[in-house]
Amino acid sequence: MPSNPPDVVLWSIPAFVLLTVVEMVSYRFRPDEDAAGYAAKDTVTSVTMGLGSLVFDLLWKLPIVAVHTAVHALTPLRVPVLWWTVPLMLLAQDFFYYWSHRGHHVIRILWACHVVHHSSRRFNLTTALRQPWTSLTVWPFYLPLVACGVHPAALAFCSSANLVYQFWVHTERIGRLPRPFEYVLNTPSHHRVHHASQGGYLDRNFGGILIVWDRLFGSFVPETERPVYGLTKNIDSYNPLRVATHEYAALARDLRAARGWRDRVGHVLRGPGWQPVQEAVPAVSAVPAARTTERTTDAGRPEGRPAH
Repeated sequence: MPSNPPDVVLWSIPAFVLLTVVEMVSYRFRPDEDAAGYAAKDTVTSVTMGLGSLVFDLLWKLPIVAVHTAVHALTPLRVPVLWWTVPLMLLAQDFFYYWSHRGHHVIRILWACHVVHHSSRRFNLTTALRQPWTSLTVWPFYLPLVACGVHPAALAFCSSANLVYQFWVHTERIGRLPRPFEYVLNTPSHHRVHHASQGGYLDRNFGGILIVWDRLFGSFVPETERPVYGLTKNIDSYNPLRVATHEYAALARDLRAARGWRDRVGHVLRGPGWQPVQEAVPAVSAVPAARTTERTTDAGRPEGRPAH
């Protein structure tokens, strides 16, 4: 594998532009009242986030490549780049992508990065471009591949191919595909569920190229009702800087208000909806003991995305 393989994402940008224009035109001539479609401000924000991610990814690439290269140099294992090993590397990368993606939904400090991709209340091809600017949290999930002898350049190629594949699944213009495709591959139907904010759809369908990982590990849900896109509480902002950082700001507020280190660790490493249990304060009642009094209980915030 050459030390600088072709960047699949950059090579695919013309196709991204063409397909996005086709989708926009399709809404113009064949509108769908139930589909979210496009909105100018939302589209500009998504494209801006995508362009910004290219710049920030170049910065994060330096330490990531350094760590992966060091691990690859230490391991005695080597996976040759041959016609039959490349599909296996793609399969392995997709497996670890599943766990990376799932981890970025259930660990709050990781969700603070990934929430950017779910912040749009629309679902179209430009939503695929709404990428985070803090993707430094992704690299640890792929260390096992590098330790098994996969060259960092080969891993980068597989990761780019996986990202390019996922572009086309961000659309409402494609319904369900024939059953064999829906059973094996991540499709627009499966990914619409992933971007939905309904309770039954939350934190489901994490697959990149393949949906079989979700079927194997119990995170698959089929599309049965029309999804409502966005977050459980939307930020109502098109400012790219706020989109990129709003969950980090919310996490910082919770850390400042935390009562101790146990709560701080919980805010960082537990689920996005986690909140510390409030200690019960004994109530002082002025009514006679014989009379009954009402008691109110606070309902805990459900697991899922935080209501910030």
